[in-house]
Amino acid sequence: MGYRDLLQVADETFVAPWIGGRTIRTPTRAFWLDGDEPSQHGWHRFLVAGRKVRWEAPASPEPDVLHDIARGYLVADRLVPDDVGVRDDVALAMFERVHLIEPGLDRFVRIRAGRTCDGGPLIYDGQELPLGPEDQVLQAYLDGEASVDHIPGVAPSLDGTFRMEDWRRETAKRIRLRDERRRELRRCFGDGAARRAMAQVDFETAARTALAVGGAHYLDHRSAPRGDEMVVRFCLDDERFECTCDASTLRIIDSGICLIDHETEERGDAYFTLESLPGVIRQAQREGRLVVFRHIE
Repeated sequence: MGYRDLLQVADETFVAPWIGGRTIRTPTRAFWLDGDEPSQHGWHRFLVAGRKVRWEAPASPEPDVLHDIARGYLVADRLVPDDVGVRDDVALAMFERVHLIEPGLDRFVRIRAGRTCDGGPLIYDGQELPLGPEDQVLQAYLDGEASVDHIPGVAPSLDGTFRMEDWRRETAKRIRLRDERRRELRRCFGDGAARRAMAQVDFETAARTALAVGGAHYLDHRSAPRGDEMVVRFCLDDERFECTCDASTLRIIDSGICLIDHETEERGDAYFTLESLPGVIRQAQREGRLVVFRHIE
């Protein structure tokens, strides 16, 4: 590439995909987006002004904009490429996200995606010809089959796609069943007064239903050194926690996590109950501020 290739043409424009941010990249150059951003992600036309560009209007994709083309199957917005190896532990996090996917694509449709520059994000580029058994794999999925081992000619990428789609379906089913169970528990012990009345005669049921309200799973309980307190163990998002609560009111006495206001040194444990403690833990996890005092292996 010579210096003449870098000279700007008057009113030079180009079409590129935009998925957010102020940097617009082509195979040879990077521009700063000046002025208004496009109203939505997609393909757009940009006007070049030196090392900056300004957005002009939405545009249709143009050929030869995308390079480094990859082909394979989508699971949600992740591409399982044709060249993936046989694995038993396939997981969505292993695969790269594809942007600007055509709406309405069916499962097990083979697609292609590319990049505007080296190391750039994958951009959807269209559908590819099927390899043969895609319709049979889709039928197996709709029939609730556990595998596609009985279908000849299934490539590792298609087999992995099937297994991940099956895992997503089973996960969604478990979430629905969990939510239905939580709604049922709320109907049976729909208010705090009912749960606290139950605690007088059946602490385990009261603790189990109270934790379920917050999305946690009861594991065990035992009496604390003080006779009117209970030590409760529970599981939340695959982690185990332990707290101490009042045996009658289910109010937290020791949450097992740091709830200290460092300005006033006030402990905040008593502001929460078995119902609300799981939500507090989740919020601390999201904010990266969870400190656990009582570790449960």
